[in-house]
Formats: sequence, C-alpha cells, structure tokens
Amino acid sequence: MQILDFDSNVFMAPMAGITDKPLRKLVSSLGKGVMVSEMVAINAIQRKNPKTYRIADVRDENYPVVVQLVGNDPELFSEAAKLAEELGAHSLDINMGCPVKKIVNNHAGSALMKDRGLAEKIIKAVVKATPLKVSVKFRKGWDAANVNAVDFAKMCEDSGASYITVHGRTRSAFYSGEADWNIIREVKEAVKIPVIGNGDINTPYDAKRMIEETGVDGVMIGRAGLGNPWLISQTDSFLKSGKEPEKISVSEIKTFMLKHIEELSNYYGQEMGLAISRKFVCWYCKNLRDAKRFRETYTKINDYQQAMKAIDEYFDSFGEEKR
Repeated sequence: MQILDFDSNVFMAPMAGITDKPLRKLVSSLGKGVMVSEMVAINAIQRKNPKTYRIADVRDENYPVVVQLVGNDPELFSEAAKLAEELGAHSLDINMGCPVKKIVNNHAGSALMKDRGLAEKIIKAVVKATPLKVSVKFRKGWDAANVNAVDFAKMCEDSGASYITVHGRTRSAFYSGEADWNIIREVKEAVKIPVIGNGDINTPYDAKRMIEETGVDGVMIGRAGLGNPWLISQTDSFLKSGKEPEKISVSEIKTFMLKHIEELSNYYGQEMGLAISRKFVCWYCKNLRDAKRFRETYTKINDYQQAMKAIDEYFDSFGEEKR
C-alpha cells in the first residue's frame, strides 16, 4: 500500500534533540527514507517561541518532512497545524506515544491513550484545520492491564487519520523488553489505512521480518539509527531490491561524523554545535576499538580545533577497518 506520496516506506522516528535539521539533511543525502521532525510543542509554536518555531520550520529542506506535534489542547493543535503548514510541513503527525514523564504529566503523548475522547477531538481538530495529511503515533497501550491499541487505531481511522504508527510497547515499558509485534499485526488487520510498525527494528532484516509477520505497510526506525545514519537508506534499498547492506568502513564513519559536526556548527553555532555533537560522536564510535577512552576525552573538549585534532588522532589508528 502506498503511504501518501512518499517514495519510501522506511521512516526515521522522531526523537527530541536528535532528529533535527542537520541529521535529517545528512540521512536524506544517503538515500531514500522518510524524514520526521523532532516533537513540536503546540503551545510553544502557537506563541511563536523562537526555538520551537525554528524546529518546525522545514521550508528550506528539499525533501518531504513530517512535522510531529505534541500537546493536549484541540484548539491549540488546530492553530499549530496551520502554522506548521505555513512552515513547510509535508504532512503532520500527532504524538500520542511519547512515554517521557514531562510529556505524560502534561496529559500529552501516551497519556492520551487513556483519554480516547480527548484524543479523538484532537485528531478531528487537526484534520479539519489543514489540507495536509495527518497521522497518529501511539503505543500498545498504557500498561499491561490497559492494552487498547486496536480500538485506538480504529478511532484514529474514523477520526480522519491518513495512516498510523504503532510502537509495540506500552507506556509503562518505555523501551525495555521486547516489542510486541503481535499487537502491531492485530492493528493492521483492524484498519484499512496504512500502518507503520515501530519497535525492535535494528537491521534491514528485522524490517523485512516485521513486514512479513505483521503485514504492515512500512517501518519506523528509532534508537537503532543512533550512530548508524546509513540504516534508513540501507533498509529502504533492502526492502525494494534485496540489496544486502554493506559494512561501513571506519574512514567512512569519520568522514560522515565530521560532516555532521560541521552541519551542527552551521545550524547552532560552533560552540553549541560542538556541545551537541558529543552525544552523536559517542554513538558513531560505539563498537569501535578503544571507544570508551576516546569518548571520555571528546566529551571534555570545549575547543573546536582541539575536537578536530582528537578525532584525527583517534581515527588515524584504524586504517581501513570495517565496523
């Protein structure tokens, strides 16, 4: 099943502080995949908070970007949807799955799975507010005693959602344990709109297996892509043509990591860009030899040139090794 007008059925999961414009730009340069923004708080964008407004502004990105909105007020959602449209969103996603305490305590994210009436009002408000297609991302349920993904999916469809994304864990599980692919299959069987499966997709082979076992129309990759931005395009290629993913050389990791740091610096400024790069550098280096020592060194560096020198010294010791 075609998912809107996307040329891929592999989605990069929205992750706060991670899937920003620099990362989307770099991941999209590697091949096909659907880019999704960080969470955009509806109250902050409505009052045009500069930081949030910038997160939502995707007008200069030359690929479709799904902008994800989070909050709990239907009227504010309506206003935020219109603003997101003005700021270049290809389509909109409503976050009803975030398990983070700060979001849940605000009666947003996965907390909305406990308030079907409010969730329904929000979806209908967004669908009415803009001609953009609207999707909803949610979880298996609140906890093991409150698994309601199937009924919730039907409500999303009836309320006008164009497609849905299901994470196979409850809110109480956060990211622990195994994702329940059976509930994802049950959701797919219960609705006619496209369904994206999310949870425990760590390789292209996992993506293919999920599609085969659940019948989903697409997959969403989150934490497995941290430090492995090639995973999105490799998965897309594997699903379309069966092309086996190639191992990435250490020198390629270095080259891409440096490009990422450059993009962060261009976007946020050199000082902030360097600070933000620390988490990404740690992810890029996972599973590499002597990575712990390098991470401990890099995360303490506050000077851009010193950071570049440390990277050179670390990677020069590898030659052409593969990860």
